[in-house]
Amino acid sequence: MDELQSILQSYRSKRADTNAQDADTLHDRESFGHSLIPDLFFDKVLVHIKLSRIEILIFMYIYRRVWEKPNLYKAHGISPILSYTEMASNMNVELEDIYLGLKNLENLGLLETIRAGQYFVRRYFTKDFDFAAHQTYDDFDV
Repeated sequence: MDELQSILQSYRSKRADTNAQDADTLHDRESFGHSLIPDLFFDKVLVHIKLSRIEILIFMYIYRRVWEKPNLYKAHGISPILSYTEMASNMNVELEDIYLGLKNLENLGLLETIRAGQYFVRRYFTKDFDFAAHQTYDDFDV
């Protein structure tokens, strides 16, 4: 009987392990950050403007720097000065692909260069969408 009690005491319920794993998973999810990207990006921009994977990465990286992270120039829609090499390493993309992606995004009108490494990004992605949403930039318009 003593052997049976020692076996039962050492037994751990599978249910308890599952609950512990669920708690760990929930904790992991809570530690992820969140960005507020307007649905317009997914419903209109991605559907009607052909963007490559790298262009989407670059655009979302810069968009988040302008609109989601602390930024002195947020009222104007201007990014802080960004390092191209830092962007490339953060996104695990070649530097040449960064240059090409930035040029293509500019040609599409989604970004406008203020100076090297600093960009004007509209809150609602295009001038028409900004106009429809009554978005202004403290009289700054490129």
